[in-house]
Amino acid sequence: MSWSDKCIAALAEKKLFENSGHRTRFKELLDCYADYPFFNRGLCKCMYLSAWDEEHFCIMLETLMSMSLGQERNTDDMRIQGDVLAGDEPTPDYYMYQLSNAFLDGAPFRLSPDADIDPEKRYTIRQALRAAEVIDSI
Repeated sequence: MSWSDKCIAALAEKKLFENSGHRTRFKELLDCYADYPFFNRGLCKCMYLSAWDEEHFCIMLETLMSMSLGQERNTDDMRIQGDVLAGDEPTPDYYMYQLSNAFLDGAPFRLSPDADIDPEKRYTIRQALRAAEVIDSI
Protein backbone atom coordinates (compact mmCIF):
# COMPACT_ATOMS: atom_id res chain seq x y z
CA MET A 1 0.00 0.00 0.00
CA SER A 2 1.41 3.41 -0.97
CA TRP A 3 1.85 6.25 1.53
CA SER A 4 -1.01 8.12 -0.17
CA ASP A 5 -3.33 5.14 0.19
CA LYS A 6 -2.35 4.76 3.86
CA CYS A 7 -3.03 8.44 4.40
CA ILE A 8 -6.49 8.31 2.85
CA ALA A 9 -7.33 5.13 4.76
CA ALA A 10 -6.16 6.60 8.08
CA LEU A 11 -8.16 9.81 7.58
CA ALA A 12 -11.23 7.80 6.56
CA GLU A 13 -10.86 5.53 9.60
CA LYS A 14 -10.92 8.61 11.86
CA LYS A 15 -13.94 9.93 9.92
CA LEU A 16 -12.12 13.12 8.95
CA PHE A 17 -13.65 13.52 5.50
CA GLU A 18 -16.71 15.75 5.63
CA ASN A 19 -18.32 14.11 2.63
CA SER A 20 -17.46 12.16 -0.51
CA GLY A 21 -16.55 15.37 -2.36
CA HIS A 22 -13.96 16.24 0.28
CA ARG A 23 -12.45 12.77 0.06
CA THR A 24 -12.45 12.77 -3.75
CA ARG A 25 -10.84 16.21 -4.03
CA PHE A 26 -8.14 15.24 -1.51
CA LYS A 27 -7.46 11.95 -3.30
CA GLU A 28 -7.17 13.76 -6.64
CA LEU A 29 -4.55 16.11 -5.22
CA LEU A 30 -2.58 13.26 -3.69
CA ASP A 31 -2.80 11.13 -6.83
CA CYS A 32 -1.52 13.99 -8.98
CA TYR A 33 1.16 15.55 -6.78
CA ALA A 34 2.43 13.10 -4.15
CA ASP A 35 5.41 12.12 -6.32
CA TYR A 36 6.64 15.66 -7.00
CA PRO A 37 9.81 16.81 -5.23
CA PHE A 38 7.94 19.61 -3.44
CA PHE A 39 5.49 17.19 -1.79
CA ASN A 40 5.83 16.81 1.98
CA ARG A 41 3.59 16.24 4.99
CA GLY A 42 2.98 19.96 5.42
CA LEU A 43 1.72 20.20 1.86
CA CYS A 44 -0.40 17.10 2.41
CA LYS A 45 -2.07 18.86 5.35
CA CYS A 46 -2.71 21.90 3.15
CA MET A 47 -4.23 19.60 0.54
CA TYR A 48 -6.61 18.17 3.13
CA LEU A 49 -7.65 21.69 4.16
CA SER A 50 -8.04 22.97 0.61
CA ALA A 51 -10.10 19.94 -0.42
CA TRP A 52 -12.75 20.99 2.10
CA ASP A 53 -14.58 23.05 -0.53
CA GLU A 54 -14.49 23.63 -4.26
CA GLU A 55 -13.21 27.23 -4.07
CA HIS A 56 -10.09 26.44 -2.03
CA PHE A 57 -9.53 23.22 -3.96
CA CYS A 58 -9.34 25.25 -7.19
CA ILE A 59 -6.85 27.67 -5.64
CA MET A 60 -4.69 24.75 -4.49
CA LEU A 61 -4.94 23.00 -7.84
CA GLU A 62 -3.88 26.14 -9.69
CA THR A 63 -0.96 26.64 -7.32
CA LEU A 64 0.21 23.02 -7.62
CA MET A 65 -0.08 23.06 -11.41
CA SER A 66 2.06 26.18 -11.51
CA MET A 67 4.61 24.62 -9.15
CA SER A 68 4.82 21.44 -11.21
CA LEU A 69 5.24 23.36 -14.48
CA GLY A 70 7.93 25.52 -12.87
CA GLN A 71 9.63 22.35 -11.59
CA GLU A 72 9.63 23.64 -8.01
CA ARG A 73 11.56 21.59 -5.49
CA ASN A 74 10.01 23.02 -2.32
CA THR A 75 7.00 24.97 -1.07
CA ASP A 76 8.79 28.28 -0.41
CA ASP A 77 6.89 30.19 -3.10
CA MET A 78 3.63 28.63 -1.95
CA ARG A 79 4.37 29.88 1.56
CA ILE A 80 4.85 33.42 0.25
CA GLN A 81 1.60 33.17 -1.72
CA GLY A 82 -0.15 32.12 1.51
CA ASP A 83 0.95 35.35 3.14
CA VAL A 84 -0.31 37.36 0.17
CA LEU A 85 -3.68 35.56 0.12
CA ALA A 86 -4.06 35.97 3.89
CA GLY A 87 -3.70 39.73 3.56
CA ASP A 88 -3.33 42.06 6.49
CA GLU A 89 -6.86 42.04 7.85
CA PRO A 90 -8.09 39.07 9.87
CA THR A 91 -11.00 37.47 7.99
CA PRO A 92 -12.20 33.86 8.07
CA ASP A 93 -9.90 33.06 5.12
CA TYR A 94 -7.03 34.86 6.86
CA TYR A 95 -7.09 32.18 9.56
CA MET A 96 -7.26 29.40 6.97
CA TYR A 97 -4.17 30.73 5.20
CA GLN A 98 -2.40 31.19 8.50
CA LEU A 99 -3.14 27.54 9.28
CA SER A 100 -1.84 26.49 5.86
CA ASN A 101 1.35 28.46 6.44
CA ALA A 102 1.79 26.83 9.84
CA PHE A 103 1.47 23.45 8.12
CA LEU A 104 4.09 24.43 5.53
CA ASP A 105 6.39 25.75 8.27
CA GLY A 106 5.91 22.68 10.45
CA ALA A 107 4.83 25.07 13.19
CA PRO A 108 2.05 24.75 15.77
CA PHE A 109 -1.18 26.65 15.25
CA ARG A 110 -3.65 27.80 17.85
CA LEU A 111 -6.76 29.73 17.00
CA SER A 112 -7.53 32.27 19.66
CA PRO A 113 -10.92 31.64 21.31
CA ASP A 114 -11.82 35.29 20.68
CA ALA A 115 -10.88 35.22 16.97
CA ASP A 116 -13.64 36.73 14.84
CA ILE A 117 -14.50 33.59 12.89
CA ASP A 118 -17.76 31.79 12.31
CA PRO A 119 -18.40 28.38 13.89
CA GLU A 120 -18.21 26.59 10.52
CA LYS A 121 -14.67 27.85 9.80
CA ARG A 122 -13.66 27.15 13.39
CA TYR A 123 -14.88 23.58 12.92
CA THR A 124 -12.93 23.26 9.66
CA ILE A 125 -9.76 24.40 11.42
CA ARG A 126 -10.34 21.95 14.27
CA GLN A 127 -10.82 19.07 11.82
CA ALA A 128 -7.72 20.09 9.83
CA LEU A 129 -5.66 20.06 13.03
CA ARG A 130 -7.00 16.57 13.83
CA ALA A 131 -6.15 15.45 10.29
CA ALA A 132 -2.65 16.90 10.68
CA GLU A 133 -2.06 14.65 13.69
CA VAL A 134 -3.16 11.64 11.65
CA ILE A 135 -0.93 12.60 8.72
CA ASP A 136 2.04 13.02 11.06
CA SER A 137 1.45 9.55 12.45
CA ILE A 138 1.68 7.78 9.08
